[in-house]
This record gives sequence, C-alpha cells and structure tokens, in this order.
Amino acid sequence: MMGNNSKFQHTGSNIRNIPEGNRQSNVERFSGYENTYDQYRPEAPRQVIQILTGYLQQKPQLVVDIGCGTGLSSFVWKDHADRIIGIEPNDDMRGKAEEKLQEQDHTEHITFTSGYSNQIPLDTGSVDIITCSQSFHWMEPASTLKEAARLLRQEGIFAVYDCDWPPSLHWPIEKTYHELIELSDAIINKHIEDNRKAYKWNKNEHLKHIRESGLFQFAKEVVFHHMEPCTAERYVGLAISQGGIQTLFRHGIDELTPAIDAFRQQVEDYFQGETREVMFSYRMRLGIK
Repeated sequence: MMGNNSKFQHTGSNIRNIPEGNRQSNVERFSGYENTYDQYRPEAPRQVIQILTGYLQQKPQLVVDIGCGTGLSSFVWKDHADRIIGIEPNDDMRGKAEEKLQEQDHTEHITFTSGYSNQIPLDTGSVDIITCSQSFHWMEPASTLKEAARLLRQEGIFAVYDCDWPPSLHWPIEKTYHELIELSDAIINKHIEDNRKAYKWNKNEHLKHIRESGLFQFAKEVVFHHMEPCTAERYVGLAISQGGIQTLFRHGIDELTPAIDAFRQQVEDYFQGETREVMFSYRMRLGIK
C-alpha cells in the first residue's frame, strides 16, 4: 500500500492513452469554469459523512473521492478520515482543488491527483470509502464499479450521490431553470457535433448498475435534504455553473444570453436583495462490498 507521503505522478488531463471506457469530451466538459463551479456549487453536506461513517462503524483510514472536481466533496472529510485522495482528470478543476489545498492548514493527509475512475493506482483492498459526488454519470459504470470493488476492503463502501437541480425555492423560478437547461441542450444539439459532446449516463440507473454488478453484498438508495442560505446571485450562479451552459460559453455561442438575462431578472425580483434558505435534495446510492 502507498504510504501517507507517497506522491502520484502528475500527468494532467492530456493523457495520450486514455483508459478504455473514458471519453475525452467528458473530461473537457469541465474545462475553463473551475472558479464558477467552485463559487456556486454546494459543498458535500454533513449527512454524507454521517451516513457513510455510520455504515462503516469507524473512522475511515482512507477515503477516495473519484471525480472530485474542485474538492467540494473532498475537503469535507478533512477532520473525519485519516487520509483523503481526490481523483480528477480535468486539469483546471483539479488545479483549483490544489490551489485551495495550499490555502488551508493541517491538510497534509489530503492529496489530489490526475486519474480515471476505472484505472486508479492504489493497492487492492486498501480503501475504506469511495465517493462519487455529482460525477458517476460521467463514468462508464461497469469498469468503474469493477475498479471500485478491487480497491475497497471487505465491507468497504462505494457511494454515489447527486443533488437534484434546481434546489427547491419557488416553482415559477424552478420551471424557468429547467427551461433554461433544456434550451441550452437544444442549442448544443444544433451547433456541436456528436463526437464533441459529453456523454451522460442515466442517474436513475445508478443503483441498478451497483446491484447488477454482483460486486456488492448490499446496496440501497438513501434520500436526504440539506438547507443552505442563498442569494439571488448564487441561485443564478448555480444555473450558470451547469455544464451545458458552460459548454455554450466555451464555444462562444451566445444564443442563450437573452434567456439567462430574463432568468436573472426573475430571480432578483423574487429575492429582493435578501438571503433565503433553499433546500438541496440529495440521492445517494451505495454498495457495501
């Protein structure tokens, strides 16, 4: 097993030989908007730690956070695991996580490295908990689950969790939010070739994939909610941080601008400069080896 001071080789997201089952378009989808993503997306809520540590029945020695992005789902383990490794193939997103790492104290046990979900350079049976926060739908499920089962110790936990978009606030605003995302997808389909689009697996099939893999002795879905303060700026920022909208920005396509402006005005009119509580609803699918 790698010791606490072991360092991964930094290879970046421009790996020439991407492991089979991975798509470069899925990695590139997150390029260039790491600051927007990190500013507006929620950190992993405390319930994640409570649920998974409860099932493990002890403080984990090693947590591996696959598709960790800017570390929003990694840093929450800082005081709750002996060692945390964030795996992220996108240079921009991982670079933001590493930047945040340098700004914090007592983070010697946290590491971020480039890598793919189905090819992780850790020893068999060396991991207590593997998490995928808002990320498993970008990974080829069969090979990812096979690699996760290899890494986990007996009764170790593989956990996928996602929050529903948008967070609950006010139905007319949520309706416009959905329309904005649908419009961004339609514009992408009109302007971007299929081989340059990211591919998303169906989140509703996560539990099915875990169960049908035959690699876990127990699997279930857990639903929970988390309340957070939110301003109009942040609520609009959550929408703008969605990958489809960022894809349009990255390609210089401005057809969505009028719809974004109208959505921003609607949200600002509702918030009236105040901070309001919004509810993020989460769905966790887990498997115990």
